[in-house]
Amino acid sequence: MAIVPIRPTPTGREVRFGENELIVSKTDLKGRITYANDVFERVSGYTAEELIGAPHNLIRHPAMPRCVFHLLWDTIAKGEEIFAYVLNLARSGDEYWVFAHVTPSFDPRGVHVGYHSNRRVPHGDAIAKIKPIYAALCAEERKHADRKDAIRASTALLVQQLGAAGLDYSQFVFSLSRHTTLEEVSA
Repeated sequence: MAIVPIRPTPTGREVRFGENELIVSKTDLKGRITYANDVFERVSGYTAEELIGAPHNLIRHPAMPRCVFHLLWDTIAKGEEIFAYVLNLARSGDEYWVFAHVTPSFDPRGVHVGYHSNRRVPHGDAIAKIKPIYAALCAEERKHADRKDAIRASTALLVQQLGAAGLDYSQFVFSLSRHTTLEEVSA
């Protein structure tokens, strides 16, 4: 069983990792970490002993809108993949942006047993565009005392923005950077 550390206070300092590196993790169906590669350990600042068995939201940054994770979990629970820009919180309180690709994992019999996530360094143009969108979604969530109401309201705002742009979520994610294509991240 993982030792769950106390959540750090965000410092606003950024942790960087290499453009050719991948942060890799696997979880069970409840989001408890079952595997973390050395890049994940180094960038997050947590040891393997602290990560294995811990909930993946251990690294959730408070500046991330809950509706993004709600969408993420809804999508992967249906057996579909999803890409998302995510701001994570390291053990030190420092932060790091990732471009995450999350997929369901299946055993040899085809039984859904967990999730696999590869995270890479995002391009700066995408982060510049996503920051104000996430800030608006978080502001909407703060208007509601009830967590479910907050998620519903921010999800409605996100859906409204996607509708106005004529994009679904996947198209939206890949529209944020002129450098990021599905072919690039699938390679």
